[in-house]
Amino acid sequence: MQDQENKEVTNQPEAEAVADAAAGTAQAASASAEPGLEEQLSATEAKLAEMHDAFMRAKADAENIRRRAQEDVSKAHKFAIESFAEAMVPVRDSLEMALKVEAPTVESIKEGVEMTLKQLTAAFEKNRLVEVMPQPGDKLDPNRHQAVAVVPSEQEANTVVAVLQKGYMIADRLLRPAIVTAAQPK
Repeated sequence: MQDQENKEVTNQPEAEAVADAAAGTAQAASASAEPGLEEQLSATEAKLAEMHDAFMRAKADAENIRRRAQEDVSKAHKFAIESFAEAMVPVRDSLEMALKVEAPTVESIKEGVEMTLKQLTAAFEKNRLVEVMPQPGDKLDPNRHQAVAVVPSEQEANTVVAVLQKGYMIADRLLRPAIVTAAQPK
């Protein structure tokens, strides 16, 4: 038993030496790890600053794009009819010139009105202003026609009998429906 105690006593300094060595290694590791952590922290802070800068730039870009888009919409509203107005100026000029004629004849007035109508028609076509002019017998389309009366007719029910006033569309949007009379159901 005493041998065991001796062995334990002799092993104690060895165990203490191993523990001291492990503690020294841990201290050395922590000493070398501290600059590593500090380096990681500074690298992370640098990345954070870089990301923050990138975020602020992206935010400023988005704000600039939003502002420019708002200005473009404002300009589009303000100058939306510019093309149509340019096409209408010659029509007005023709009408004013017709009023300045001192001794108009019926033929000259008719010729002037026909020329002015051609200018107006060209202006409408240029700006995609299209007539809605249904033919008698066409199916009544409530999206393009407005029936103001239903009249007895030999035609099929809910068809156009007569057009009282043309309608107009701008591109695919209805500006004014054609005013028509429709056939009464039999």
